[in-house]
Amino acid sequence: MRKKLILPLLAFTALVAGCKNDKDARTWSVYKADAASTSYTPLKQIDQSNVKNLQLAWTYAMPDAIDTGRLGRSECNPIIVDGVMYATSARHRVYAIDAGTGKEVWNVDPFSGGDGGGVSRGVTYWESGNDKRILFTAGDKLFAVEAATGKAVMSFGDSGHISMNYGFRGDPKMISVIPTSPGIVYKDLLIMGTEVSELYGAEPGYIQCYDIKTGKIAWTFHTIPLPGEAGYETWPKDAYKYAGGANAWAGLSLDEKRGLVFLSLGSPTYDFYGADRKGMNLYGNCVLALDAQTGKHKWHFQTIHHDLWDYDLPAPPNLVTVEHDGKKIDAVAQVSKVGFVYVLNRETGESLFPVEERPVPVSYVPGEEAWPTQPFPLKPKPFARQLITEDDLADFTPGAHDSLVKRFRAMRYDGLFTPPDLKASLNMPGTRGGAEWGGAAWDPENAVLFVRSNDSPEVDSLQKVTNDPNAKDKPASVRGKAFYTSYCVSCHGVDRNGDEPNYPSLVGIDKKMSKESVLEKIRHGGGKMPAFASVLKGQEEAIIAYLFQLKERRSRAESDLAEIKKNMSAQSGVKDSLQGADTTSKYLDLTAYSVFRGPDGNSAIKPPFGTLSAINLNTGDYVWQVPAGNHPELQKKGGPLTGSVGSAGPMATAGGLVFLTGTSDKKFRAYNKATGETIWELELQAAGTSTPCSYSVNGKQYVAISVAGDKQNAGGYIMAFALP
Repeated sequence: MRKKLILPLLAFTALVAGCKNDKDARTWSVYKADAASTSYTPLKQIDQSNVKNLQLAWTYAMPDAIDTGRLGRSECNPIIVDGVMYATSARHRVYAIDAGTGKEVWNVDPFSGGDGGGVSRGVTYWESGNDKRILFTAGDKLFAVEAATGKAVMSFGDSGHISMNYGFRGDPKMISVIPTSPGIVYKDLLIMGTEVSELYGAEPGYIQCYDIKTGKIAWTFHTIPLPGEAGYETWPKDAYKYAGGANAWAGLSLDEKRGLVFLSLGSPTYDFYGADRKGMNLYGNCVLALDAQTGKHKWHFQTIHHDLWDYDLPAPPNLVTVEHDGKKIDAVAQVSKVGFVYVLNRETGESLFPVEERPVPVSYVPGEEAWPTQPFPLKPKPFARQLITEDDLADFTPGAHDSLVKRFRAMRYDGLFTPPDLKASLNMPGTRGGAEWGGAAWDPENAVLFVRSNDSPEVDSLQKVTNDPNAKDKPASVRGKAFYTSYCVSCHGVDRNGDEPNYPSLVGIDKKMSKESVLEKIRHGGGKMPAFASVLKGQEEAIIAYLFQLKERRSRAESDLAEIKKNMSAQSGVKDSLQGADTTSKYLDLTAYSVFRGPDGNSAIKPPFGTLSAINLNTGDYVWQVPAGNHPELQKKGGPLTGSVGSAGPMATAGGLVFLTGTSDKKFRAYNKATGETIWELELQAAGTSTPCSYSVNGKQYVAISVAGDKQNAGGYIMAFALP
């Protein structure tokens, strides 16, 4: 072990020495560039005049792929400290890489040889004197390792890690909370959000703060308030015992001078039906400001009341300074799936632009009470489409257009905030519409916010499902198909062929993964797939029988029907009609996250499908908006690019550029930040999968991104670009 540690330590020491006098060595030492989540670099060696010469400087191939037939898609936005890049792979391994050469310094496998996986968007760096640590999560554990060697910090928690399941409502041995985005450091504290289930019975998304030196919990903020806490009155009186969600999965921002941490919270569960959580549901869908030292509430701004659309706030707030009414004001700019930017005073949470509470459509689902109004900022105007008419329906082929018109007329659609319905209803911009986890980039020179957004309409269809007492008498594969229809078909398709690259085919999965690995993936999720642990119990044999196409056989008898009803009420077989009252029944959106497409497989709406916008936050006016990405096969001859749906965010630079990747055409592009004109592009060997980062080593500026796996290396890559 001593010999193994000597080489990484020597390499690390050499790197630090080489960067010692480099004033730009820490330009991207925090997720999304800095504590303000700006995704902006002050580096300007690469500029509008020379970006055309940008070329690949080095590639690091993630060496941890396993033979599952699926290509890795890391969403990591790497950080760089003193010449060393720290990044995570699609399997959630952590790598320290020489940021100038791409050579590995050390790596850590938190799963000790296990499959691993799950969404990981980066790591966190902390130092105090000579104590320098990398903090990261894997599964439901938080790890601390030495930045120089990757060796576990033994004084942290249990020999270098802690379980993050403690401090929540449920039994720590039974629940699993899994962060997807890195935490943020305030002094000796690490403040963390987390991802929880989006189904009935989910854990509440409490905000946890940990002592970085010991791993002990320093404070907790209850995002679903307990009795006596502010916001408790916005829920049913016992909701704190069973309601879940309202979690900060997208990352955090920090104003260190004021000692304030800012969070963007998700929706309460269940995402599409809220009869058991009547009320406004604070702090769901809130921009939330807390005292970073104590966790005490400072202010909040709720963007959606009683969310029924899964309109989570998808990215950390950008901390900005704008000129408003002749004064410089520190503010928070929060992008959203709905397509609004909320610009809020950083100290008070008051909107800098007028906001109207407007009436919105009512729900017709039994028991549901949709909130009668929603907030509409008057400026800036929406950066994503919020309305579809028949004129917007795709016309790629006449037959497909006619089919779309027929479907459109058959659905319930009353515009923005149409609630999910018992018959199909339309959701626009959709759960993957508007801004996504890549968030926005802030240009402090010109007070311009750059936002990448999607127009991705979806179809919602609520159905009442119930735990069937006779299900134990049905063949396992039949019950497995019912499970698949309820939870998997919207992403992986009726024929199990999926929709690559986002939703893999499950045909022949028995040749790619073991039964145990499949069940583990269903329990804990990974990538875009949520965790289904809360609804899987008791159905393991059934779903395996269906996915592995095993011969039909009777399932083992289940001795305790009460336990089935308790654990399986939200996911048992769907019935066309139910006789009598059933207290275990739930409404589920069986087409949730299902993109509205034509029979030709293309989007149901005309382009653009994705855009990049530049918004002046001093005035609330748009500087420009252009399509982001392209589907060449759908582009009209001589017409504009079609745009492409994607999640990675933009990066702005002092060199007058905006970089963006993550489009279906596999292009990496640089835009003129003043005009939106594309002035450089490069087709990658696979799709870019992360927000870019930029840094300097020995006076040379680099731009780096995570890239998906390909046939040569399924694990994926990190690619760094520089001038010759």
